[in-house]
Amino acid sequence: MRARRVGITETSLRDGQQSLWATRMRTSDMLPILELMDEVGYHSLECWGGATFDAAMRFLDEDPWERLRVVKQHVAHTPLQMLLRGQNLVGYRHYGDDIVRRFVYKAAENGVDIFRVFDALNDVRNFETAAAAIKETGKHFQAAVVYTISPVHSLDHYLEVAHKLVDMGADSICIKDMAALLSPFYAEELIRRLKAEIEVPIQLHCHYIGGLAPMTYLKAIESGVDVIDTATVPLAFGNSQPATEMVVTALIGTPYDTELELEKLFEVAKYFEGVRQRTGHERGVTSLTHMQVYSHQVPGGMISNLESQLKEQNALDRMPEVLQEIPIVRAEVGFPPLVTPMSQIVGTQAVLNVLSGRRWHIVPDEMKQYLRGRYGAAPGPVSKTIRDRVLEGEEPIDVRPAELIDETLEDYRDEIGDLARSEEDLLSYGLFPQTARAYLERHRVGLENDVFGLHEQYLRAQAGAAVEEQTADRVARILELVEQSDLQEVVIEEGELRMTVRKAGAAPGEAGAPEGAPASPGAKTPATAAAPAPSGAVEPASAVDASANGYHIVRSKWVATFYRSPSPTEPAFVEVGDPVAPGQTLCILEMMKMMNELTADVGGIVREILVENGATVEYGQPLFAIEPV
Repeated sequence: MRARRVGITETSLRDGQQSLWATRMRTSDMLPILELMDEVGYHSLECWGGATFDAAMRFLDEDPWERLRVVKQHVAHTPLQMLLRGQNLVGYRHYGDDIVRRFVYKAAENGVDIFRVFDALNDVRNFETAAAAIKETGKHFQAAVVYTISPVHSLDHYLEVAHKLVDMGADSICIKDMAALLSPFYAEELIRRLKAEIEVPIQLHCHYIGGLAPMTYLKAIESGVDVIDTATVPLAFGNSQPATEMVVTALIGTPYDTELELEKLFEVAKYFEGVRQRTGHERGVTSLTHMQVYSHQVPGGMISNLESQLKEQNALDRMPEVLQEIPIVRAEVGFPPLVTPMSQIVGTQAVLNVLSGRRWHIVPDEMKQYLRGRYGAAPGPVSKTIRDRVLEGEEPIDVRPAELIDETLEDYRDEIGDLARSEEDLLSYGLFPQTARAYLERHRVGLENDVFGLHEQYLRAQAGAAVEEQTADRVARILELVEQSDLQEVVIEEGELRMTVRKAGAAPGEAGAPEGAPASPGAKTPATAAAPAPSGAVEPASAVDASANGYHIVRSKWVATFYRSPSPTEPAFVEVGDPVAPGQTLCILEMMKMMNELTADVGGIVREILVENGATVEYGQPLFAIEPV
């Protein structure tokens, strides 16, 4: 048999940490090991895209674009790879074609070599704009076919989608098995058919979850797959990929030998094991619930998210009901694969069905948009009863969804103003207005360069330079910057060092961040899943007074983040004193990354708004007091 080296894509910097560490790996955790990883000989390093983009700003107080640039500076030989959600880019909705093109151009300019593009519905129309832009940059366009199991997802379906993507210009095809459902022998048949019919290289991406992935990889390798995805052992198994070290060892001395050096791989693993222990993250494990993926077909990452959401609301005992409800909802809406954003859309609907006690009584806006065809064509038939109930007779669209979106990047320039000092900042705002504005506000006087660490000083610190020698001068400079700015407080984190610099006379916590922004980098953000109201909860005095006055109290229907307007620069939906009609939008509640409009259930006059903009609200918490008329 002719030797055929199998390539390895190392996913620890993106999917590994997203699957196991809730996307909380900091750039500073990556830097010390990047140059060694560059020497290993991986096919590529997946380091960007997916949830890493908004999580960097939202939870880590980091600029995702700067992360990409820094990683590129340290990885000179190995191609950098990102995950792009088609017309959704790195977000959870479709963006206009202009934004998609400009995002791709900037991602390529900042360091992305391989773009892995997928669409949650395998609707090839949603690849078109991104694919064309990638080809224009001269970068590698890898088109991913999402794998799932349903009555409408057949072998012929996957072959048909792959052929269309190759015709579109795909340089390689990836089979994306995000739920770990691909069995060894089905993989063998699928890869053999692909290799026989398609000329471009084939890559396979499997999650471990229930444990099939290593066997599936072996059968796929025997069948001709060119590249597989793995993660270093501290970030492997469980919801992540199989371990790189395990797969490389299994192939030593075979015609498929990866030719990667185990000793270097173990050095990488030892480093990340240290990071894991220091940050307190658990190892990837397979539980009975995860093993039951073969029954309920819910991806492990989706299970982990649901578990954490329900646990924080003392509703973890409802998990079996939610897992039973998810396949039912999925079937009712045409069997979409459970991958972002469809996993959030279907999962949220299932949670609401279970916890509200009334199926399809509460429907998030994203589910309505999906049923309208705004995410693409449903893979299978959608329940007419559900569609009619949710859309009230409205017919779904039958064109490429982005054709109905006329936004351009310039539409956001006036909104964000001089807070955006680059096109990258502008793109961040266009994708995530609330999150990006909060991030840019925190850095609005250039403190990301002067306070949070000059880049060269940052790299020296990672190399072990004595930061202590510069501490006195730096503190003096920081104090001067804070006094000259309108910020009241700055929190500095560098490695193990964490300190707060507060302007004289400022009260603790009186930072210059906008309402709802985390008090400090890495601050815990409350869960955003729906859940029953805590027993014995005490209502705010203002809500009690309003109720005593005969006002109608509008309550939150789920645990979420409360926003008074659709974006930071747009006016609030309602103000105190405004008349409202039944069904009129009052606010937006962000839950599980889904933006949901809350509407008035009575007509009247808004007499009180009972929560602050950007606040986290509980299920059943009073939000508005309306005097009925």
